[in-house]
Amino acid sequence: MLVRLLKYSSVGLSTFILDLAMLFILTDLFNIYYVLSASLAFLISFSVNYPLSRRYVFTGTLRSVGTGYIIFIFIGSAGLVMVGSLMYALVDLVGLNYIISRVIIAAIVGLWNYFMNLYVNFKVAGK
Repeated sequence: MLVRLLKYSSVGLSTFILDLAMLFILTDLFNIYYVLSASLAFLISFSVNYPLSRRYVFTGTLRSVGTGYIIFIFIGSAGLVMVGSLMYALVDLVGLNYIISRVIIAAIVGLWNYFMNLYVNFKVAGK
């Protein structure tokens, strides 16, 4: 389980770097509202995360690629709601910088995605 978590963290870190880059580009260069930018960046990085996670992290699943992706999308939709609402709360209500807020949120949403995929989607816990 620890090896899988480390693999997930590696995949997650690489896609999170993409997420942060997209967030910065969309917000600072294209002047898109940071909540929308964070949501779009999350969707892009989340879509890249699926094939990497399936291949390197959740090996041994018996779930088909199509079914797994649909469930991955549902799990990601909850993550998307968390990203948008927490970005608004931390930036507008608490006053944190949008990049710092996104890093904090990544820890929360990353754990949510990991455990939901481990136990619900790919069902490889204990394998």
